[in-house]
Amino acid sequence: MNPNPTRYTRTAMTLHWLIAAVVLAQIAFGWYLQLVPRETPDRTIFVNFHKSTGLVIGLLIVFRLAWRLTHTPPPLPESMPAWERSAARVNHVLLYACMLIMPIAGYTASNFSKFGVKLFNAVPLPPWGVDDRGIYAFFNGLHIGTSYVFVTLIAIHMLAAAKHLVFPRHGILRRMLPS
Repeated sequence: MNPNPTRYTRTAMTLHWLIAAVVLAQIAFGWYLQLVPRETPDRTIFVNFHKSTGLVIGLLIVFRLAWRLTHTPPPLPESMPAWERSAARVNHVLLYACMLIMPIAGYTASNFSKFGVKLFNAVPLPPWGVDDRGIYAFFNGLHIGTSYVFVTLIAIHMLAAAKHLVFPRHGILRRMLPS
């Protein structure tokens, strides 16, 4: 492991862009689900697909977090203002928190629902909770609420990346782009 990298590893870059794409698609699909009428066959199929892909994304995120904890990321340049470095660190911590909270809350909510999780509409996963509307509502609310916080943090992250694209003084963006 390089103690002073100047770029992210290929694995980190691949995980970043893959997870960015699937998370944005998953959030958009989850918001779309709010428009699908309840108690319809389409909704059941779509919700189970959302739950299944959420579990897969959750596993990718755990792998990404493990990679991040075992591979030193490139330090932010000293030429960046201290407030920008601090803001970037806080935003990254909050992004990772959302990446963990959303799938955990969604999966937990599903286990306190009579519907449970049917993996890709084929394999029912054994529930470990009881059908409890109160617990379900809490975790589902946390899942949905976190999606709004997450999208806000993603927007901040993307605006910061755009700033570094337009004003490329520190070489920040090229650290995460394939060469």
